Amino acid sequence: PWERQTKLYIFFHLPLRFWVNVIKNPQFVFDIHKSSITDACLSVVAQTFMDSCSTSEHRLGKDSPSTKLLYAKDIPHYKSWVERYYADINRLPAISDQDMNAYLAEQARLHSSEFNVLSALHEIYAYVSKYSQEIIEALEQDEQAQKQKLAYKMEQIIFAMSQES
Repeated sequence: PWERQTKLYIFFHLPLRFWVNVIKNPQFVFDIHKSSITDACLSVVAQTFMDSCSTSEHRLGKDSPSTKLLYAKDIPHYKSWVERYYADINRLPAISDQDMNAYLAEQARLHSSEFNVLSALHEIYAYVSKYSQEIIEALEQDEQAQKQKLAYKMEQIIFAMSQES
């Protein structure tokens, strides 16, 4: 059951919470206006992406929406890409905290002049505050996060930040 829950989370929640939001709302990332025609097109792309990441089979018929029928024949091919992508990630060696911290520090140094750090930290904190319960629950359920006590650390950060505001 745990492996199935993890797979469902990876195949559905990650794409739904992040990538589908970015696909459907490019104005969140880019300084653009999204017309209603563009919105409709992006909705089709987002639906195709969601169907490609879904673990269930979709039965299509004459009453199925045209947006689902448009790319229906391509979905199995896209699903194989998604499965291969996650299988490739699964085969990668684990990254140590030290290596990850060194990489992030290097990236921060390389890109420090490209964005406002305080603004970015504020946005991250606003997101974490809004979804703190969900984030902590997910961290409590994840084996790697349990080993690193990430739920506890996240609670400590949230508490410390709430005292400052």
